[in-house]
Amino acid sequence: MENHLNTAILMLDGAKVTLNLFFITIFASLPLGFLAAILRISPFKPIRAVMEFYVWLMRGTPLMLQLLFVYFALPMVGIILPGFGAALLAFILNYAAYFAEIFRSGILAVPKGQFEAAKALGLTYPQTMRLIILPQVIKIVLPPISNETINLVKDTSLIYILAMNDLLRVARTIVQREFDMTPFAIAAVFYLFMTFILTYMFKKLEAHFGKYSV
Repeated sequence: MENHLNTAILMLDGAKVTLNLFFITIFASLPLGFLAAILRISPFKPIRAVMEFYVWLMRGTPLMLQLLFVYFALPMVGIILPGFGAALLAFILNYAAYFAEIFRSGILAVPKGQFEAAKALGLTYPQTMRLIILPQVIKIVLPPISNETINLVKDTSLIYILAMNDLLRVARTIVQREFDMTPFAIAAVFYLFMTFILTYMFKKLEAHFGKYSV
């Protein structure tokens, strides 16, 4: 009985690490990605070039390599981060790049005539974005953002390479110690439950913003 209780506590602790990484990454990378998308379509070429390089770098290299770089290479230049901080930095920068491309595609999908019509009505650029463009962009980008969010749930397991006790690493440790596959099954249920909740939530959001037409 005590052994099962200890196992449950360890699994819960691992789930907390996974959930913390997931939620902080989402809440930080979405606005950062939107800002990067705005800069990607900036009329200033140097800013566009920097953002294009950032997106190319983040999307062109594996997330695992980025994790290793942040954790092992940055200390060589005097930047030392704890395991969770290093994981957060790598995840946020990586997913912000993907979200930036999603937002950029969504903004460019809105007909230019709507920008011109808003300008003719005397709306400022922030007003145009908030009242006219963003409601349409949100409808366009929700499906790809949903896919990336579900990928994030699964990618959180990559932090095992930093020796962090996330859910999957805890499950693997228990299985190796007790020769019992139950922790793997519990981990699978956890990930499936997370993806189910996210899928349901995004379907509701798509239905809500479906009233806006592009």
